[in-house]
Amino acid sequence: MLTSVDTDLIRVLADPLRLRIVTLLAQETLCTTHLIEETGAKQTNLSNHLKVLREAGVVETEPCGRFTYYRLKPDVVASLAGQFAELAETARATAENNVKRSCP
Repeated sequence: MLTSVDTDLIRVLADPLRLRIVTLLAQETLCTTHLIEETGAKQTNLSNHLKVLREAGVVETEPCGRFTYYRLKPDVVASLAGQFAELAETARATAENNVKRSCP
């Protein structure tokens, strides 16, 4: 039974720009220049968000000449999705069995 969902990862993905970056990287590997063009974010702001995503293990980098490409790590997203699927299954079972705590 699931006891919790990875709240640190949820916090990382809760930011709208970081979620946009993850969505873009799910479709293709991109460099910072591409991400700036796609998001309209300033380079320093985007770099800070990419650092957070790297440190959280959501993306990995690939140096290519003077550019750095970013790639989404699908296993991290799949793990979080699995945690939510398990949470949903627990909630479904709770509803079906009418599990509720008695009031004192």
